[in-house]
Amino acid sequence: MNPTKKVAFYTLGCKLNFSETSTIARSFKDEGFDRVDFKETADIYVINTCSVTENADKRFKTIVKHAQKSNPDAFVAAIGCYAQLKPEELADVNGVDLVLGATEKFKITDYLNDLTKNDFGEVHSCEIEDADFYVGSYSIGDRTRAFLKVQDGCDYKCTYCTIPLARGISRSDTMVNVLQNAKEISEKGIKEIVLTGVNIGDYGKGEFGNKKHEHTFLDLVKELDKVEGIERLRISSIEPNLLKNETIDLVSNSRAFVPHFHIPLQSGSNDVLKKMKRRYMKELYVDRVSKIKEVMPHACIGVDVIVGFPGETDDAFLETYNFLNALDISYLHVFQYSERDNTEAAEMPNVVSKAKRAKRSKMLRGLSAKKRRAFYEKQLNTERTVLFESENKEGYIHGFTENYVKVKAPWNPELVNTLENVKLTKIDDDGLVRFEFLKELALK
Repeated sequence: MNPTKKVAFYTLGCKLNFSETSTIARSFKDEGFDRVDFKETADIYVINTCSVTENADKRFKTIVKHAQKSNPDAFVAAIGCYAQLKPEELADVNGVDLVLGATEKFKITDYLNDLTKNDFGEVHSCEIEDADFYVGSYSIGDRTRAFLKVQDGCDYKCTYCTIPLARGISRSDTMVNVLQNAKEISEKGIKEIVLTGVNIGDYGKGEFGNKKHEHTFLDLVKELDKVEGIERLRISSIEPNLLKNETIDLVSNSRAFVPHFHIPLQSGSNDVLKKMKRRYMKELYVDRVSKIKEVMPHACIGVDVIVGFPGETDDAFLETYNFLNALDISYLHVFQYSERDNTEAAEMPNVVSKAKRAKRSKMLRGLSAKKRRAFYEKQLNTERTVLFESENKEGYIHGFTENYVKVKAPWNPELVNTLENVKLTKIDDDGLVRFEFLKELALK
């Protein structure tokens, strides 16, 4: 009898990639494979790649080397966004046997005939126009929350972004399928679902293989709020022009949706936003933040911002800095602009030096720390609900309140994946928040 083959996965990039890795891992399980940790010896190593930042490209080679160190004879497959954009480049990396693009990655088990190493990487990648069908996915098992994919691809033409080239047109899961996946997740005892996609506010488009919106994002949110067994629903990231007042109002009165929004801004300068071909001006962004804070003063608002975009002068950067400083937001995700092949921005004049990009990034990261601290201070002495995570970090258990305040307490395994009512009391030296339980723990 043959011993069971082992497969290991490494995921780079976004929550969407994590949800897709989980779904692909389940297809391996159906074929009789055992999933092991990437650090362990496996017969197949699958690397789900990302193309959003330069570092993701560089890390790929390092990850392949780690896999080869664990098992020089292992079969190595690259899938995902970078595999779609630069398949030949990945296939040339020493040790890579198979590269699968956007449509092929979900059929990976069909390509594994005998698992013998190839002399050179075999590529199966479609023209991105062919990526017009939808594959649903969600991640479970390794976290106390699940990432539920509801949408894929993007029709926006932002000048810095390769995602439309890597993932194709905007298309969505059917409402029936999303609700079914949500029910499956809730039946596994997972307390929180994070909705994910490339452009989730565009939900409904392409649900029937065309551009007709049978359902909108608002419809989706309404229906998910009714799914029993899910304690918390979180919207991962939504474009400001697609975040409507009705959605904000629904979240504010919702049973399960939490008061946490992540809204990409990218720049606080209208001139730069125009060069980026974003679909809003900064005035609309102010309007969205004001609306959220009006109905949910305690809401957490995260912001994506890019520094060093071509043509971002010192004045334009300061405009962004001052804009964010004045805005009632909670934290920033800061990205240094990096040139990407086949994008408009890569050809633009007035390139900002790497040194300036790094300096601006550092300034905004400092602002983010200040914003997060101020947000946490406002939350002290309030009563919140915490979902505790499963990792023991140096003797502490961590968790998040509904409005995304990160808390810590001495490790107690019986708290894992439980929701507890607490009062936030003080900010620790490491910036995390301490708390008191509001009732005696009814622990086993």
